[in-house]
Formats: sequence, structure tokens, C-alpha cells
Amino acid sequence: MAQDYSELLAQHRERIETAVKAIHDRSYYAAYSDHPKAYKPGSTELGKQKFDEQVGQNFEQLLQEGASTYKGEEVSPFTQEELGIKYPIFSVDKLVTKATQSWASWKQVKPAERAAILTESLERMKIRFFEIAYATQHTTGQSWIMSFQASGPHAADRAMEAIALGYHELQRFPETVNWQKPMGGTNIEIHKTFKAIPKGVALVIGCSTFPTWNSMPGMYASLITGNPVIVKPHPKAVWPIAIVIAELQHLLQELGLDPNTIQLAADSFDQLLAVELAEHEAVKIIDYTGGSSFGDFIESLRNKTVFTEKSGINSVIVDSAADLRLAMRNQAFCVSLYSGQMCTAPQNYFIPEGGIPQADGSHVSYEDAVGLLKNEIASMALNPKMAGALGTIQNPATALRAESAKSLGTVVLNPPKIKHAQFENARVQANTVVEVDASQLDAFGQELFGPVVLVVKTRDTEESVRLVKQLIAEHGAITCSLYCIDAKKAAAITEEMNEVFAPVSLNFTGFAFVNQHAAFSDFHVTGGNSAGNACFTNPEYLQKRFVWVGNRMLG
Repeated sequence: MAQDYSELLAQHRERIETAVKAIHDRSYYAAYSDHPKAYKPGSTELGKQKFDEQVGQNFEQLLQEGASTYKGEEVSPFTQEELGIKYPIFSVDKLVTKATQSWASWKQVKPAERAAILTESLERMKIRFFEIAYATQHTTGQSWIMSFQASGPHAADRAMEAIALGYHELQRFPETVNWQKPMGGTNIEIHKTFKAIPKGVALVIGCSTFPTWNSMPGMYASLITGNPVIVKPHPKAVWPIAIVIAELQHLLQELGLDPNTIQLAADSFDQLLAVELAEHEAVKIIDYTGGSSFGDFIESLRNKTVFTEKSGINSVIVDSAADLRLAMRNQAFCVSLYSGQMCTAPQNYFIPEGGIPQADGSHVSYEDAVGLLKNEIASMALNPKMAGALGTIQNPATALRAESAKSLGTVVLNPPKIKHAQFENARVQANTVVEVDASQLDAFGQELFGPVVLVVKTRDTEESVRLVKQLIAEHGAITCSLYCIDAKKAAAITEEMNEVFAPVSLNFTGFAFVNQHAAFSDFHVTGGNSAGNACFTNPEYLQKRFVWVGNRMLG
């Protein structure tokens, strides 16, 4: 007999419908506050306590049985020490079998009730935002406050966005209709039913830098559309998403549903599971975040519905500015935040050799414009109140990449030496700024993930626009910044960037940052260029996870 989740639906219906309205309005809405003080007093201390208790222990919170062994490879970028947490390891066949078995019950739950169950899971996850923050900090290297916001409330908002849009799309058409067609002296009457059939087992492949923010949209999009989900996190960043999955599993069990509807597929570098899982014939949906090479492989798989966020080259076009110093101060924060380890972070700055006009009629020379950017980046890194925004370097290879980037051109800024105020061994690194010429496409036409800034000297803005458009067309981009105070010219440049499916952030200063995309309002990745084929969160992100099927009965 089907379970009744009407009480849970009544409890959460208003929140779900508010989220649906916010998606359509595109105005500001946050289901979960990103201010730590908005939560219960003592939450920070409790989160730290839970963190300390888990370090060095097996992760036993999951409701998955039959592990072959336990493994874990996470290392804190703040302490350079192994966390010592080991996760249950399962074979691909066991994971897929459990997921397939769970599908029978999950797809029978009505879409509105699935939405209520998943919303309840976020409410329970909310209690653990602080624990998740510490887990994120010591796996990704983000600062604590960024870890709290990105992996807690912001990730939950993106998940809520997927729930709400799925709830809306699954109810787009009526379940039943009595269809009649006049035929002269008689009518044809056909009883029609319309069903949204989920596609099957879904796989989410996570990344090492944003283990919940990048994974939860795909998780919840597949779950709301009736698909069971297997989550394969990066071996270096398992803990945050493991907490989320554990909360979901316990809720499902409590509600009489199969906890294996959502599973953790932890692995290790000596036996990675991503390829085997992705190629399994039972896996029908794949969400992937990471580098382009493996992303291209995922996109090449046949008979799969694939959603990818890969790498791209984000650029800034500087034509003119109201106040160039304020513009460069804003950009210094953008490239410094998490040491450039964000898929939205700018990399290339295209500045004309003739300099930059300002709104007051003054003119900033090219050399002074580069100097402003350099000085603002250095000031950001050396300011004790702001240096925490850098966090640490998640992967040692990222630090090496920044060092090797110095050979690309003229070094404008060697990264200032910084010590973390709390962690003596923290792998902290500020940005390296290198100047290159517009002819050096090989230098700036590559993604240099991490704390690397390239200043590209161009003849004029027209050349800047041409080069940026070429880069986006060939390599993709998730963000593009433009500083231009001529409205007509700005509109024309924006049109050029939109033609290659890149969104433009115009004249951002102050607390508006190109890096940050707000759930319920901003689309994250357009899906139109090679930086990724999917978008958080447009209707297609939900619609492609199920198929509408119509049945007809005469009479």
C-alpha cells in the first residue's frame, strides 16, 4: 500500500510554492540564510565538536550495507595532515543493483510528495551546516565562512531551486483528461493519462573544490524527477557530501522508503569508480563537474543523458570606467577569493595600450591601469582582514601551475608571502600577475586554474572583444566581465559575448562580484559553450531527466 506523505506536503507546500514563484520572478530569494548568526546559538561550537569527533574515524553514518572495505584519502590544506576518515567502499554492481531496487518505490511517490520529502531533507541538513562547513574547510581549503556559505545555505538554495522547478515541470500537464472530438452525428471519446516517467539510475560525479554546491543540484534534480542517485565524490573531498547523503538516507528510512535511493560511491586513487559507473548500462543520467578532458569523455557516452560543468577561460574587458580604482578593487577580490579556485573566477584582463578613460574626463594610462590591478591584488593579500578570503590551495598541482605561469610573459606581481593567522602549515598563495601581448594566444588561450592573473595588452577595445569572443567560442567561459561607461558600446559588446553564449557582468564594483551566482535568479553556466552543456537551473535541467508518456483508452 502506498505511503501517505500528505502531512509532510502540507508542512512544506508554502516553501515549495514560494520557491517556484521566486524562480519565475528572478528576484532575490534565499530559502536559507547565509549568516551564521541566523542559526541557533552554539551551532558553531557543536559543528566543531562533531568535526573533531569524526576525524580519524570510519564514517559510519550511512545506511548502506555490505561494504568490501573502508578507505579515505582526504588531507587538510590548512594543516597538511591526513584527516584519517575512511568511507565504506562498494562495488559498482552492488551500487547499481541497490539503486535499481530502490527505484521501484521511489518512482511511485507522487511528484508533490517527493518535493516535500526532499525539502524536509534540506531542513534536516540545515542543522548540520556548521559541521559541513568544517568538513568543507578541511577538504577543499576554503576559508571557514566561505565553506559555511557555499556548502551550507547556498548549496541548499540550489537544491531547493531544483526541487521547486522539478515540482513545477512535473505538474505542467494534467494527469488525466477525457478527450472528445466531434465527428458529425457522433463524438470520439478517449480517456487519456499522462505520466512523467523517470529515466533510471542517475550518477553524480563531484569535484574537489565545491563538493556540495556543485553536486547537490544534480542530486536533487534527479531525485525530484523520480530517479535513484549514486554520488561519486572526488576522493579528496568526500566528507561534506557524505553528511548530506547520510541525512537523506535516514529520512528516507524513517518515511518507510529505501535509503539506497541515494548512495555514496566513495573510491580511492588506486581504484577509481567514475568510468565504470558512467559506462554501466543501467546508469541513464550523469551529472559531472570537473576538468574538460574527462568531461569530454562523459559527453561522448552514448545512450546517456549528460549534464556537464567543465573548465573555461573567463575574461575581463576593460574599455572605460566610472572609477578604475574601484573597478580594480572589485576585481582584486574576485581573483583573490579562494585563490582563484572557482570556475567563475576571472583569469584574463584585456586592457588597451591607449589606456582607460574615466567618467570624470580623466585618462588612466595602460601602465597605470595595470599598476592599479597589481596594487589592489597585493593589498588584498597583505590586508589581515581580507587575506582570509584567499583560503588555501586545495591541490599542490595548482600551486605549481601558478609558479610555471611566470614563464608566459613579464611578471608584474610575484605573489606576496603570506602566513595564515591560525594554521602555521596552511598552503596559502596569493595571485601571480603576468603581462602578455595580444599576439601570445598560446599563453592566454589556456585555462590556468588557481591564483594566476594574465594582463593582455591589446591595440584597442575592438581587438579585446575579438580575442575574448574567439576564446569563448573555442574554449568556453562561465563568466565575462565588462567595464564600459558608453551605454551603446556596452550593449554592442554584450551582444557579441551573448552570441557565444557567455553572460556579461557590466561595471561591477563594491559588493557585486562576478564570481557569485545567486540561486533562484542567476543561471550558472549557460550550457551554450564548451564550458559545460548544462545550466543551474533552467527547465531543460529538469525536463531531460524524465519522459512524458501518454496512454489512451477508448470509451
